[in-house]
Amino acid sequence: MIIASLAIYISSASFRKDDFYKRLWNTSMSTAKLLFDANGMDPNRVKRIENNNPAKLQNEKIIILNYKNDEVYSSDDNGEIEIRNDILEHVRLGEKVTYEQDSYQVLVELYFTKVDRFVVIAAATDLDGSLYLEKLKIILVFVCLLSFFLFFIAGWIYSGRALKPISDVVKKVEDISITSLNLRVFEGNGKDEIGRLAKTFNKMLERLETAFAMQKDFIANASHELRTPLTSINGQLEVLMMKDRSTEEYKSALGSVLDDIKSLIDLSNRLLLIARTTSEGSVNFNKKIRIDEILWQAREELKKIQLQLSY
Repeated sequence: MIIASLAIYISSASFRKDDFYKRLWNTSMSTAKLLFDANGMDPNRVKRIENNNPAKLQNEKIIILNYKNDEVYSSDDNGEIEIRNDILEHVRLGEKVTYEQDSYQVLVELYFTKVDRFVVIAAATDLDGSLYLEKLKIILVFVCLLSFFLFFIAGWIYSGRALKPISDVVKKVEDISITSLNLRVFEGNGKDEIGRLAKTFNKMLERLETAFAMQKDFIANASHELRTPLTSINGQLEVLMMKDRSTEEYKSALGSVLDDIKSLIDLSNRLLLIARTTSEGSVNFNKKIRIDEILWQAREELKKIQLQLSY
């Protein structure tokens, strides 16, 4: 809006300036024609005609010089317009010069007759144009401020609508806990960025829910597997301590307890192996392995088991 307002103001000022210099040129040419027509006209009469002209510009001053720079005609009675020799030299070379002097816009050019050429200096004050630009400036500033306010309101409303799906996702995520992993985030149309984000988050929740379910089943099964040998050991020891037993009975009971303890140790080792495998992350099933290393490792494990059974 600022750039557009500046462009409007600058283009309007440029157009006003060009239009005013065009009117100033038409006025100066009309005065010169009246003064140098075929019959020739008295300068005082020309001045009276120009003073009575309804289309006369505000504070209009016209000065006409001959080739010696003597005044042939002048309506600048108070000598307000400065005659500059450097500008006259440029004009006599065929150039048309425009410049500003205080509040005056000045136009200097050549006027040709059949026998001679003259320098015409025309100056006037563009009060209407200045007033027009001042009003235009106020209007543009007001329009900019009003537009900024409307843009702020519209931006606040539409940004709120644009961010509402994100707020809904955040609110829904805050409601999800370890006991409510079955909840899902609304995916909307699932095609925009927020929809894809919600879909990705729901997939993550599905993986978490599956992982927690597997963990819960694993804990339940492990507890059941551990309870069986521990209950057996506890029962055998309670029965053994009810009364005195013979040596053979003690050995038989201790052997049964030892079997349960070995089973408990084997179960603990398997649970530790599962836990270690889970902590190492996902397994790369595409990785190449050596079969001979697996066979030698299995052989060593079987030797250990046989050695334990021999005791």
